[in-house]
Amino acid sequence: MFAAASLIALSSVVVTQVAAHGGVLSYSIGGNWFWGWQPYNSPVGQTSIQRPWSSYNPIQDATVPTLACNDDGTSGALQLTTSIKAGQPITAYWNQIWPHNTGPMLTYLAQCPGTTCTGVNANTLKWFKIQEAGLLSGTIATGDWAAAQMIAQNSSWTTTIPTCVPTGNYLIRFETIALHSLPAQMYPECAQLSITNGGTRAPAASELVTFPGAYSNTDPGLTVNLYTQEAQTDTTYVIPGPPLYTCGAPGSSQPPVASTTSSKPVTPTTSSKPVTPTTSSKPPTTTSSSAPPSTTGVAHYGQCGGIGWAGGVTCASPYTCTVINAYYSQCI
Repeated sequence: MFAAASLIALSSVVVTQVAAHGGVLSYSIGGNWFWGWQPYNSPVGQTSIQRPWSSYNPIQDATVPTLACNDDGTSGALQLTTSIKAGQPITAYWNQIWPHNTGPMLTYLAQCPGTTCTGVNANTLKWFKIQEAGLLSGTIATGDWAAAQMIAQNSSWTTTIPTCVPTGNYLIRFETIALHSLPAQMYPECAQLSITNGGTRAPAASELVTFPGAYSNTDPGLTVNLYTQEAQTDTTYVIPGPPLYTCGAPGSSQPPVASTTSSKPVTPTTSSKPVTPTTSSKPPTTTSSSAPPSTTGVAHYGQCGGIGWAGGVTCASPYTCTVINAYYSQCI
C-alpha cells in the first residue's frame, strides 16, 4: 500500500515537472545579459529583445501559425533590439534543468525589410538555418543527442552569427525539438538583432523557408520513434528543415558549427539596452566577490524554484534564489 502510494506520488511529481516544459528565458552576447519575455506575467510594461510568447507548452503540429516564434508573429509593445557583430556568438538559456534530452538543436535567422524588425510579422519572413545538431553519436534509441549537450551546458546553446551574413535587422530563432514522445515537441523562441560588420552572402532560394511551411508533420525528423527495434541499431537521424546556410557556395557541404561549451554567463556591466524583470518585487542584483562561488547548491543562473519544479532550491554561495515568475525562480 505504502509502495503504491509512493509510486503514485513520484509519478505526479515527474508528470508535473515535464508538463511545465518551458523555453528560452534569456540571452547573453559579448558578456551582456538580456532577459527574455516572461510568458506567465502580464505583458503590460514588459521590455525585451525577445518576441512575446505565452506558453511553456510544446508545439506539436508543424502547420500551426505559432511555429515561427511560439506566438502570433507580432512584436511587443515595448520591443527592443540589440546589436551583434557578424562572427560574434550569442547564447540562449532555457529554464533549468531542461527536461528533454533526446532531439536536435536548430538556429535560424530571418532578415526583416526596412530599418527594424519591430512591427514585422514573423510569419511573413523567409528563414535560413545557420546551425544544426542532431544525433551526435550512437543509435537513435540510446545515443547522445544535441539536446543532451545543451542540458550539459547549463541548459544553454551558443550559436555564432556567420561572418558572411549581410548587415541588417534580423530575427534569430532558437529551437529544440523533443523526440521522447510523439507527436514531436517543438520549442521555438525568437529575439530581435541588428547585425553589423556583415558580409555579402545572401541566402539562396533553396535555403529559405517560412514558418509554418519549413516542416511537415510527416518529416522523418519529426516522426522518428526512439522505442522501436530499428532504433536500437539505426545511427542516422535526418534533421528537419532546409539545407544549412554556410559561408561557402550554396549547397556546399561544410560541417555545421557545433555549440561551444562555455562558462556560465556574466551579468553585463555595460549595455545599451539592459533588460530587467518587470514584475519582480525586487530586481536581481549582481554580487561582486573575490572569492570563488561555493560548489554546493544550485549553480549561478540555475533554476531554484517555480510551479512544478522538483530540483534544488538552495543556491550556491553567494547567490540568492530570486523569483522571476510563478513558474521560474533563478539563482542570481
